[in-house]
Formats: sequence, structure tokens, C-alpha cells
Amino acid sequence: MPASGRRPALNKDTLVCISLAARPSNIGTRFHNYLYDELGLDYLYKAFTTTDIAAAIGGVRALGIRGCSVSMPFKKDVMALVDEIEPSALAIDAVNTIVNDLSVPGGHLTASNTDYLAVQALVAPLDPGDAVLMRGSGGMAKAVGAALHDKGFHRGTVVARNAHAGRALAEALGYDYAPEVGTLTAPILVNVTPIGMADGPDEHRCAFEPATIQAASAVVDVVAMPAETPLIAAARSAGLPVITGAEVIALQAAEQFTRYTGVQPTAEQVAAASAFSRQ
Repeated sequence: MPASGRRPALNKDTLVCISLAARPSNIGTRFHNYLYDELGLDYLYKAFTTTDIAAAIGGVRALGIRGCSVSMPFKKDVMALVDEIEPSALAIDAVNTIVNDLSVPGGHLTASNTDYLAVQALVAPLDPGDAVLMRGSGGMAKAVGAALHDKGFHRGTVVARNAHAGRALAEALGYDYAPEVGTLTAPILVNVTPIGMADGPDEHRCAFEPATIQAASAVVDVVAMPAETPLIAAARSAGLPVITGAEVIALQAAEQFTRYTGVQPTAEQVAAASAFSRQ
């Protein structure tokens, strides 16, 4: 296997990694294949959708698929279909990464959640003594909230229009719950909603009002497209440190890449792959 340069031509020994999602995108496909080519690795990555997740995971075993990225709505269902679940996935009851140990006859599937791991790494420079104001209560909010809480951020408020989901998440994290941001403020603002997402109904809307942003000391927005959401742009204008969705998705994908291949790309290679994946 070449140490650098373009990867070998496809052959019978090429290792395959896949993603399973209700609505596949090109981001993971472009990210992983870019790095395979950059590092000369004999791998191929392809995105799929399915209406039968059990059969799809059976195919991962039967066909010797090396790695599998899992997106909604399959993140919980796959937990009953793997052999081992790491703490990162157990912490939030959701899987986004499966690694298949091909040295074991029939394979051995280990599940983890690299979203959780990526958020923990990115928030490490922040002060865990600061309170969090998190907007959102969906699956990704659960991952982000758990990552923050397990990193020591034990004070916060979950803001969600869905009172049932919002209260449940707040209770699980030991945070307060509020149906609207209103006049609430906190040092760390976190958006885990589609507000600001490209081509969405709230594409040009900011997840927090200017006064809330001005009162903060750091801002996290997990919306990945675009990287410069209205919230991130407003936070930068206010001189605040930011963590973008593009950073989250790149770091979690880089963690997947290393788990699949055993090769750790450099920060520069991850940045280049991330930029290529977003073209």
C-alpha cells in the first residue's frame, strides 16, 4: 500500500466503507475519498440509503464492509444489531459509527458516536464553570448536551418549542428548561436547531438575538452548511470565539476515518478534505 500519493486502482482487495442515511449527502463521500486519494489508501467510500436497517447491517457483516457511518433515522436502531457499544454511544443512546473487525470470522461490529467525541474535543478550551444556553432538543442536541455535561458543564438551560422533548433532555442533563430564549443569557450559547441552515426556511435567521450574543463569551453552532451561519457571523462580529458546525462535522469524520483505516490524517489534511467535501 503506497505511503503517499494517489490510491491504487480499484481491485478485489479494496476495502469498502459506507454511510447509511435516510437522505444521503455527498459530504462524507467526498471527505473520505479525498483522504484515501491523498494518503494512497486502498479504500472506497460510498453513501447508501435503506428501508431495512437490519438487512443493511447484515450486509456489512456478510460483505466484509470495513466501516459504516450511521445517520438519522437509524442511530438508535443499529444498537441492537452490533456486537459492542462504546461509552460515547451509550452516553447518548445513539450510534453514528460502526467499525467492523475483519480479522474475526463473520466480523465484529463495534459502535461509537464520533459526534459526541468531536464536541468534547472542541469545547475543551472553554471553561466548564460557565453556564450553557442550548437551543434544540433533537438527536444532535442530545449528543451535544451529553458531551458538554460529561466534560463538566453542569449548569445550563435547554430551550425547545417541544416541551416534552425539551424537558426530558433538560432533566437528563440536570439543566433547566425554557420554551423560549426570551431574556435568558449565558456565557456559552449553543445552537442545535436547523436555524441558519442553507436552503432551509430559517436560512437567514439568527438563532439568538443580538443582546443574547453580546452577553455571551463563546458561541457554538452545529449547523454545518453553511459554515458561516448568521449566528457565527454575528458572534465573530462581536469578537467572540466560535465553534462551527463545519468544525464538528470535520472532526467527527476525521475520527471515523482513523477508526476505519488506522491512519490519523494531519490537521491540514482534515481541513483540505473538509473544504473539498463542501464544494
